[in-house]
Amino acid sequence: MRQCVGAGHPWRPTGCLPRDTRAKGPALPRRALNNPRQLRSKSCGCAACLDEYPGERKKRRDCIGSWQARYRGPDGKQKAKNFTKKGDADAFLDQVRTTVRQGTYLDPKRGQMKIGDWYAKWWPTQTKKGRPTTRGRKESLWSVHVKPKWAEWPLAAVGFIDLDGWLQNEVKGYHTRKKVLELMRKMFQAAILDKRITTNPTFGIELEAPAAKHADELAPPSDEQCALIRAHLPEYYRPLLDFADETGMRWGEYTGLRLCNVDLKGATASVKEILSEDDSQLFRQPAPKTNAGFRTVPLTPVAVAAAQVMIERWKPKATQSDIEDGELHPEELLFVGPRRGVLSRHNFRRVWVQAIQDAGVARKVVNPETGRTEWWPRIHDYRHRFASRLKDAGVPEKDVQVIMGHDRGSKVTWLYTHAGPEVVESVRAALVAAGQPTLRAVS
Repeated sequence: MRQCVGAGHPWRPTGCLPRDTRAKGPALPRRALNNPRQLRSKSCGCAACLDEYPGERKKRRDCIGSWQARYRGPDGKQKAKNFTKKGDADAFLDQVRTTVRQGTYLDPKRGQMKIGDWYAKWWPTQTKKGRPTTRGRKESLWSVHVKPKWAEWPLAAVGFIDLDGWLQNEVKGYHTRKKVLELMRKMFQAAILDKRITTNPTFGIELEAPAAKHADELAPPSDEQCALIRAHLPEYYRPLLDFADETGMRWGEYTGLRLCNVDLKGATASVKEILSEDDSQLFRQPAPKTNAGFRTVPLTPVAVAAAQVMIERWKPKATQSDIEDGELHPEELLFVGPRRGVLSRHNFRRVWVQAIQDAGVARKVVNPETGRTEWWPRIHDYRHRFASRLKDAGVPEKDVQVIMGHDRGSKVTWLYTHAGPEVVESVRAALVAAGQPTLRAVS
């Protein structure tokens, strides 16, 4: 007989150690011997079921009761699931044990949370992310499009075909479909991270691009058209239009421009904040649309003259108020309404549409997907017109991107970090050398 080395017991098999010398670790729970177990059924006629549920029914030797697989989740709570066949129950238990050991186990009940309840739980985590206007748009997308259709659906019940068909057939407008898809993709991805579902049903969905437009439909208004529009625009708003045309700034950038950020002697305007609108509420935003939006814009003589008209008219203060105080401080703004109120895009649109109609240049377009009425030209098209002027004047593309506040391949922050003062001077010189459009003579 082999001896156990160091044990001193000739009768113990080799490799065995005394009970008190074995490595001690956490005790593992014993696996239940009757798992899965067969449940008794009132419709079965076997002896065990008749004993549990007496009654008159045909006797049989084999039990037809379902098999119950019992297991504990990572939280330690016992759970159960019934199967018709014992083999299916055994396979399920093997799968659960494997996923629990690997840390990939998902409680099926967590995936049964309704999408409406999940949104209510998930959305508060998003309220500090992104711009206020972006958050407002997402809330609108949820209320108008997603909630009516999906709020009562369980998270785990939504499939790829369900979503794809709904987006393509029921959500109108390419850009709306795109934003709705982005919102739902983030919602489902968060559900995956929260261990509620295993796959994201939005992955793989491809949206059909909108129909291409003819180049004529994308072209900004011509000099002649701009002259007609300016002539029919109320005189009060003409300096605003001149400034927009000469700087290429965005609506929220020049309507939120404060006197403290305008240097008439140096002929520049610094974009340091914007005026935004969300759900008809105007507010100051301490950052432009992108990081590239922080920039210094050159002012041509026409732009300087437009600014001087407004300064002489309202004499705005050169103070710099705190953006975080929640007040709009119209007394600091360069451009304000006829009653010195903050300019609203919605209110100005009524004046603008009337002017382009009276000028005879308005083009009414009904979006075939959404049915919405759109008017050309928009005042935003003057920004496109400005970019075209820079290109025609021979300004390098990278300088155009900087002056326009467009993101480039690398991250763009402050203008003076990526381009020196010579960029501002070269752009102003190119604009002045190209000559001032004759439309300025129209009154």
